[in-house]
Amino acid sequence: MTSAEQREEAIVPRSLETAKLSAYGLSALAVGAFLLLPLVNLFHPSPWQRTLGFVHGMAAMLAVIVITYAGHLAFPLLRGAQLVLPKTQKLAFAASVLAFISVATGNAAYARYRAPLNGARAFLTEHSPLVHWVYMEAHEFMVLFTVPLGVAVSWILWRYYDAIFTPQNRPVLAATSIALMAMMLYGIIGFVTGLSIAKVHAL
Repeated sequence: MTSAEQREEAIVPRSLETAKLSAYGLSALAVGAFLLLPLVNLFHPSPWQRTLGFVHGMAAMLAVIVITYAGHLAFPLLRGAQLVLPKTQKLAFAASVLAFISVATGNAAYARYRAPLNGARAFLTEHSPLVHWVYMEAHEFMVLFTVPLGVAVSWILWRYYDAIFTPQNRPVLAATSIALMAMMLYGIIGFVTGLSIAKVHAL
């Protein structure tokens, strides 16, 4: 081996390590910036928005991150990658818990949303009814689907575990993977519609 080849071998691993470190660092910064979104509620003049908006926003933010991570594991799971099974099982359970907290706090926020005199619903139906009748209705129903889907996936993975990869359980594996993908889709759409409504009119 020549000295030039030795130098190249020494440089390439260092470059790969630097690239990996940069990718992880940028990902951490992106997630950190993403998590700052609910903190904006703390500066809102409405006391409802400062408390309930922050709690619901943080729960929804964490839920959509975990749900999206779990949803992406559906693809290797469907291909039969048994290594992702323990992680998928834990994430599906965590996603179910976070989705439930997000929906529960969202229902509390919805009570304020429907306030007859100065609520967001009254304002939107008068000034921008499309936001309420399309965005809010879609948001309300889509986020609700995340909880039963997450519970179903968690129960199936707990009930079958690695037996889900056997040929006779192939339909169960396919249904579980599709449920994870649907949960991810509903979670992301619900989060985006919720942000859109909050941008038009907060609690």
